[in-house]
Amino acid sequence: MSGNRKNNDNGKNKADAAISQYLVKDPEAFAQNMALMIEQAGKAASAWLKPREEGERKDNVAEPVADVVKTFSKVSEYWLSDPSRALEAQTRLFADYMSIWANSVSRASGEPTEDVFKPDRGDKRFQDPEWAENAFFDFLKQTYLVTSRWANDLVENADGLDEHTRHKAQFYVRQIAEAISPSNFVMTNPELFRETIESDGENLVRGLKMLAEDVEAGKGELKLRQADYEPFEVGRNMAMTPGQVIARSDVAEIIQYEAATKEVLKRPLLICPPWINKFYILDLNEEKSFIRWCVSQGHTVFVISWVNPDSRHAKKSWEHYIDEGLGLALDSIEKSTGESEVNAIGYCVGGTLLAVALALMARRGDKRIRTATFFTTQVDFTYAGDLKVFVDEDQISSIENSMSGKGYLDGTKMATAFNMLRSRDLIWPYVINNYMKGKKPMPFDLLYWNSDSTRLGAANHSYYLRNCYLENNLARGEMVIAGEKISLGEVTIPIYNLATREDHIAPARSAFVGSKYFGGPVDFVVSGSGHIAGVVNPPALKKYQFWTGGKPEGEFDSWLANAEEHPGSWWPHWHEWIKSNDNTMVSARKPGGKALKPLEPAPGSYVKVRI
Repeated sequence: MSGNRKNNDNGKNKADAAISQYLVKDPEAFAQNMALMIEQAGKAASAWLKPREEGERKDNVAEPVADVVKTFSKVSEYWLSDPSRALEAQTRLFADYMSIWANSVSRASGEPTEDVFKPDRGDKRFQDPEWAENAFFDFLKQTYLVTSRWANDLVENADGLDEHTRHKAQFYVRQIAEAISPSNFVMTNPELFRETIESDGENLVRGLKMLAEDVEAGKGELKLRQADYEPFEVGRNMAMTPGQVIARSDVAEIIQYEAATKEVLKRPLLICPPWINKFYILDLNEEKSFIRWCVSQGHTVFVISWVNPDSRHAKKSWEHYIDEGLGLALDSIEKSTGESEVNAIGYCVGGTLLAVALALMARRGDKRIRTATFFTTQVDFTYAGDLKVFVDEDQISSIENSMSGKGYLDGTKMATAFNMLRSRDLIWPYVINNYMKGKKPMPFDLLYWNSDSTRLGAANHSYYLRNCYLENNLARGEMVIAGEKISLGEVTIPIYNLATREDHIAPARSAFVGSKYFGGPVDFVVSGSGHIAGVVNPPALKKYQFWTGGKPEGEFDSWLANAEEHPGSWWPHWHEWIKSNDNTMVSARKPGGKALKPLEPAPGSYVKVRI
């Protein structure tokens, strides 16, 4: 009897402890903090309203919402067109709910049970022990999982949808599912609930204060902070490889970096980065800098630093970016070094621009670029991933209309789109940490760079969306630039084409398929990790891996299955490829040489313009 009583007492103590962690300890302090929280919420609302009242910002919510409704209506047409089909889908969901309920009842009765529905491997949202041990939170978790999976299945199994509509519906379902996850709300997340009780709501006061600051910083829109940005400054502790700006146009500054070796490769190296975000992703700091590493290997490195456009650049097209960016860089390299042959690198959309320029140069007989390297670059946009969700005639017309007044697209728009591609990792964890836990994020150089977004000029961006994502003209041989219809088949120089295995912006399959359009030899390489980390992977860190194989032919999955895996960074492999094409060495050069007078030290002025 005494043993049973002791066990009962232990069980009661555990139950009491489990309940007490969710009970307010100091009602007065809690009430005061709730009042302060409401005050901070008012400040956030004022920061949101002010630019709208003053006419500085207009909301265009109706169009994206209308697209979501239009997309889902096409899915619902399939299920509602047959009552028995709709009933079957509803019955299936109800049956799953009943399974969860029966499981919860069994657990409440003290029977050992296992979850009927479990999170996917790698899902970090439900790691707190209470998601499994507390019947209430476990029920919420399983109900959420089964509902979100059921909604996704409705899209997957809806016959008659065109692929673009299905892709959009899948994307929208995922965004809604991520947004309504019980892990995102104080009352339905055990960790947040406990923290709110333990701090008497101070976490929410701090969080709403940060929310007000971030809405104000975004001038009426939430500028989600993903890191503590205070420790970082371009030119002070970022983008610090020594060099000089040796030329400048309306759209670009050309930077030449100082040599770090007595001898250098005869062919200079020109890097064409994307104008969506800034070039110093390749020069974050001494440890992670691809530019500094290239200099240390004996390359004379030149980089294009694109302007952060404003209304003055509204009509600057791809032709201008080729002439005033790449063209200016090639001319400046020849004046500075005396060399007319260069190795070139293009990153992301900078690589797409480089590919277009190469095809145009081939048509014109310009042979100054002797090898080309592409980092996560697409030239065929058939398999361009989730970014294609934002591309159809209606949405492009809407974007063009929004750009027509100012002459550019706000950088926050693209930043939000990129974050939405991985909202579970790039949006909701920061919403929870910042605005619910009230904790400032940690300093992180990569996320500082990610926040340093750029505007996109109207003509430039419209051309990109229509010719690449919408019409795929480059791959089809229908792209016209500077009055010339160009073909990648005329590009016969050696190419090193780097894809990253987990890329959500330029999928590896897309880069692989694009390899077949070039008329010369292509070395296709796949790096571990994603769009940024797979590229910025210094050898000293000994992270990730890369794969090499035969010609990029057949299906990507088959190629990868038969490719050879190598540990560590692909950088040395690329450097050996460069030298295999020409390893002639000459004496080191000084920025500008004798012909060009340096304008200012690197990283220049254009990169420091923040929006």
